[in-house]
Amino acid sequence: MHGFANPARFLRLARWLTPLLLVTGLVLTGITLTWALLAAPAERLQGDSAKILFVHVPAAWLGMGGWSALAIASLTELVWRHPLAAIGARAVALPGAFFAALCLATGSLWGRPAWGTWWVWDGRLTSMLVLLFLYLAYMALAEAADRDGGNGSGQSRIPAIFGLVGAINIPIIHYSVLWWNSLHQPPSIAMGKSAMAPVFLYGLLAASLGFSLIFGGVVLARMRAILANAQADARLRRKAMELEDA
Repeated sequence: MHGFANPARFLRLARWLTPLLLVTGLVLTGITLTWALLAAPAERLQGDSAKILFVHVPAAWLGMGGWSALAIASLTELVWRHPLAAIGARAVALPGAFFAALCLATGSLWGRPAWGTWWVWDGRLTSMLVLLFLYLAYMALAEAADRDGGNGSGQSRIPAIFGLVGAINIPIIHYSVLWWNSLHQPPSIAMGKSAMAPVFLYGLLAASLGFSLIFGGVVLARMRAILANAQADARLRRKAMELEDA
């Protein structure tokens, strides 16, 4: 892990990996969604409206997975003081928030024909909404910490602690349909088995892989941007100090 603690080494890797992830993810996602819209069969009970699962489910997984990655990066920052951990956590927050919001939006579109309502305050939907608010709060805390710390890497521990505490919500989201009465269906995919028809399962896995590659590419691009801003700020501070000494 510490092999990539050197920003220069990380940037060399990210420089070619970022476009590879983005292009591959966009192509795979585009092909999968085109197939879903034009060729995938209608679901037996829900008809064509069920095709939104090819966006909704990957968005839910990435919204939750994004915060899990943020929490791991926060733990790494607090315990091992990895130089890129705080940057990684900040880079994950925005795409994680986007996918959490996308999950909520597509869930409402799916819920209207399936449940007869756009929204219900049950455990799954409410905990997912809480996740979106957690992302927004984390980004606000990180912005404040970076501004006060005067550098892009963020020396304050408050966002990292918040990232760890917020991880409590992830198992709540996952098990909410089992713990409480809910309109939301229970998990269709479990370890080693699936209640979905193979044609939907394989399409869903392909879409999830495509969105995941895009997510990874965006995170790397954001990390590169944060590092570039930090380096630019450092150069400006050095020049300011040189002018003061002159």
